[in-house]
Amino acid sequence: MASNEINTETSQLNPVIEPLSWMLGTWLSDPPGDGTFPTMKPFQYLEEVQISHVGQPMLNFSFNAFHPDTRKPMHRECGFIRIKPDTNKVAFISAQNTGLVEVEEGEVNGQELSIASHSIARISFAKKPHVEQITRKFRLNSDGKLEQTVSMATTTQPMTQHLHITYKKVTP
Repeated sequence: MASNEINTETSQLNPVIEPLSWMLGTWLSDPPGDGTFPTMKPFQYLEEVQISHVGQPMLNFSFNAFHPDTRKPMHRECGFIRIKPDTNKVAFISAQNTGLVEVEEGEVNGQELSIASHSIARISFAKKPHVEQITRKFRLNSDGKLEQTVSMATTTQPMTQHLHITYKKVTP
Protein backbone atom coordinates (compact mmCIF):
# COMPACT_ATOMS: atom_id res chain seq x y z
CA MET A 1 0.00 0.00 0.00
CA ALA A 2 1.37 3.41 -0.98
CA SER A 3 1.91 5.92 1.83
CA ASN A 4 -0.84 8.21 0.48
CA GLU A 5 -3.52 5.48 0.42
CA ILE A 6 -6.00 4.92 3.21
CA ASN A 7 -6.62 1.36 4.30
CA THR A 8 -10.26 1.51 5.39
CA GLU A 9 -10.30 -2.18 6.28
CA THR A 10 -7.95 -1.67 9.21
CA SER A 11 -9.21 1.74 10.33
CA GLN A 12 -10.19 1.61 13.97
CA LEU A 13 -13.88 2.28 14.59
CA ASN A 14 -14.15 5.69 16.22
CA PRO A 15 -15.75 5.07 19.64
CA VAL A 16 -18.18 7.97 19.06
CA ILE A 17 -20.03 5.92 16.41
CA GLU A 18 -20.10 2.63 18.34
CA PRO A 19 -23.89 3.03 18.95
CA LEU A 20 -24.36 2.85 15.14
CA SER A 21 -21.96 -0.06 14.50
CA TRP A 22 -24.91 -2.44 13.89
CA MET A 23 -25.49 -0.59 10.59
CA LEU A 24 -21.99 -1.29 9.18
CA GLY A 25 -21.60 -3.54 6.15
CA THR A 26 -22.86 -4.15 2.64
CA TRP A 27 -26.55 -4.98 2.54
CA LEU A 28 -28.72 -6.24 -0.34
CA SER A 29 -32.50 -6.07 -0.52
CA ASP A 30 -34.10 -9.39 0.36
CA PRO A 31 -36.93 -9.46 -0.79
CA PRO A 32 -37.32 -6.45 -3.17
CA GLY A 33 -38.45 -3.21 -1.55
CA ASP A 34 -41.95 -1.81 -1.93
CA GLY A 35 -42.64 1.76 -2.97
CA THR A 36 -45.97 3.52 -2.89
CA PHE A 37 -47.33 7.05 -2.71
CA PRO A 38 -50.73 8.53 -3.54
CA THR A 39 -49.38 10.26 -6.67
CA MET A 40 -47.57 7.23 -8.15
CA LYS A 41 -48.15 3.63 -9.15
CA PRO A 42 -46.90 1.10 -6.56
CA PHE A 43 -43.48 -0.28 -7.51
CA GLN A 44 -40.75 -2.66 -6.37
CA TYR A 45 -37.01 -2.10 -6.36
CA LEU A 46 -33.73 -3.78 -5.51
CA GLU A 47 -31.16 -1.89 -3.48
CA GLU A 48 -27.56 -2.22 -2.41
CA VAL A 49 -26.51 -0.32 0.69
CA GLN A 50 -22.93 0.25 1.75
CA ILE A 51 -22.30 1.66 5.21
CA SER A 52 -18.66 2.04 6.16
CA HIS A 53 -16.22 4.12 8.18
CA VAL A 54 -12.66 5.37 7.77
CA GLY A 55 -11.95 5.93 11.46
CA GLN A 56 -13.65 9.35 11.59
CA PRO A 57 -16.53 9.98 14.03
CA MET A 58 -19.13 9.28 11.33
CA LEU A 59 -20.39 6.59 9.00
CA ASN A 60 -20.28 6.92 5.19
CA PHE A 61 -23.20 5.52 3.22
CA SER A 62 -24.46 4.92 -0.30
CA PHE A 63 -27.88 3.61 -1.34
CA ASN A 64 -28.17 2.38 -4.94
CA ALA A 65 -31.57 1.23 -6.16
CA PHE A 66 -32.20 -0.82 -9.32
CA HIS A 67 -35.26 -1.88 -11.28
CA PRO A 68 -36.00 -5.50 -10.27
CA ASP A 69 -36.49 -6.74 -13.86
CA THR A 70 -34.20 -4.62 -16.04
CA ARG A 71 -31.54 -3.93 -13.35
CA LYS A 72 -31.46 -0.31 -14.62
CA PRO A 73 -30.27 2.20 -12.01
CA MET A 74 -33.00 4.09 -10.17
CA HIS A 75 -32.68 6.19 -7.03
CA ARG A 76 -29.19 6.95 -5.69
CA GLU A 77 -28.09 8.74 -2.56
CA CYS A 78 -24.93 9.07 -0.55
CA GLY A 79 -23.77 10.87 2.52
CA PHE A 80 -22.83 10.62 6.16
CA ILE A 81 -24.33 9.62 9.49
CA ARG A 82 -22.95 11.55 12.45
CA ILE A 83 -23.62 11.18 16.15
CA LYS A 84 -23.26 13.97 18.71
CA PRO A 85 -20.58 12.69 21.11
CA ASP A 86 -21.84 11.32 24.43
CA THR A 87 -25.49 11.41 23.30
CA ASN A 88 -27.89 9.35 21.19
CA LYS A 89 -28.53 12.37 18.88
CA VAL A 90 -27.88 11.51 15.22
CA ALA A 91 -27.63 13.55 11.99
CA PHE A 92 -28.12 11.96 8.56
CA ILE A 93 -26.74 14.08 5.69
CA SER A 94 -27.79 12.96 2.18
CA ALA A 95 -27.35 14.04 -1.44
CA GLN A 96 -29.70 12.36 -3.93
CA ASN A 97 -29.65 11.97 -7.71
CA THR A 98 -33.13 13.54 -7.81
CA GLY A 99 -31.55 16.89 -6.92
CA LEU A 100 -32.51 16.76 -3.26
CA VAL A 101 -30.06 17.46 -0.43
CA GLU A 102 -31.27 16.87 3.08
CA VAL A 103 -30.32 16.85 6.72
CA GLU A 104 -32.35 14.58 8.95
CA GLU A 105 -31.92 14.43 12.70
CA GLY A 106 -33.14 12.08 15.39
CA GLU A 107 -32.02 9.44 17.84
CA VAL A 108 -30.49 6.00 17.97
CA ASN A 109 -31.98 3.72 20.64
CA GLY A 110 -30.45 0.27 20.75
CA GLN A 111 -30.62 -1.12 17.22
CA GLU A 112 -33.13 1.41 15.92
CA LEU A 113 -32.49 4.80 14.34
CA SER A 114 -35.42 7.22 13.91
CA ILE A 115 -34.79 10.48 12.04
CA ALA A 116 -36.83 13.28 10.50
CA SER A 117 -35.95 16.04 8.06
CA HIS A 118 -34.41 19.12 9.60
CA SER A 119 -33.71 20.89 6.30
CA ILE A 120 -34.27 20.08 2.63
CA ALA A 121 -32.80 21.86 -0.38
CA ARG A 122 -33.33 21.06 -4.05
CA ILE A 123 -32.08 22.01 -7.46
CA SER A 124 -34.09 24.74 -9.20
CA PHE A 125 -35.52 22.32 -11.78
CA ALA A 126 -36.47 19.49 -9.41
CA LYS A 127 -39.57 17.51 -10.36
CA LYS A 128 -42.84 18.54 -8.73
CA PRO A 129 -44.51 17.98 -6.38
CA HIS A 130 -41.62 18.97 -4.13
CA VAL A 131 -40.73 16.91 -1.08
CA GLU A 132 -41.24 19.00 2.05
CA GLN A 133 -40.66 16.49 4.86
CA ILE A 134 -39.03 13.06 5.23
CA THR A 135 -38.87 10.58 8.08
CA ARG A 136 -36.85 7.38 8.16
CA LYS A 137 -36.57 4.49 10.51
CA PHE A 138 -33.78 1.93 10.36
CA ARG A 139 -33.83 -1.10 12.61
CA LEU A 140 -31.97 -4.35 12.93
CA ASN A 141 -34.66 -7.01 13.26
CA SER A 142 -34.48 -10.27 15.22
CA ASP A 143 -33.30 -12.13 12.07
CA GLY A 144 -30.24 -9.85 11.79
CA LYS A 145 -31.73 -8.06 8.78
CA LEU A 146 -31.74 -4.29 8.38
CA GLU A 147 -35.13 -2.70 7.72
CA GLN A 148 -35.73 0.80 6.41
CA THR A 149 -39.07 2.62 6.26
CA VAL A 150 -39.27 6.04 4.58
CA SER A 151 -42.27 8.36 4.78
CA MET A 152 -42.60 11.74 3.09
CA ALA A 153 -44.85 14.74 2.64
CA THR A 154 -44.92 16.79 -0.54
CA THR A 155 -46.48 20.09 -1.55
CA THR A 156 -49.63 18.12 -2.50
CA GLN A 157 -49.67 15.14 -0.05
CA PRO A 158 -49.51 14.81 3.75
CA MET A 159 -46.94 12.57 5.48
CA THR A 160 -47.41 9.08 4.01
CA GLN A 161 -45.28 5.92 3.96
CA HIS A 162 -43.32 5.85 0.70
CA LEU A 163 -40.79 2.99 0.95
CA HIS A 164 -40.25 -0.16 2.98
CA ILE A 165 -37.34 -2.51 2.41
CA THR A 166 -35.48 -5.28 4.23
CA TYR A 167 -31.79 -5.95 3.59
CA LYS A 168 -29.64 -9.01 4.20
CA LYS A 169 -26.01 -8.38 5.20
CA VAL A 170 -23.60 -9.71 2.56
CA THR A 171 -20.30 -8.40 3.93
CA PRO A 172 -19.38 -7.11 7.40
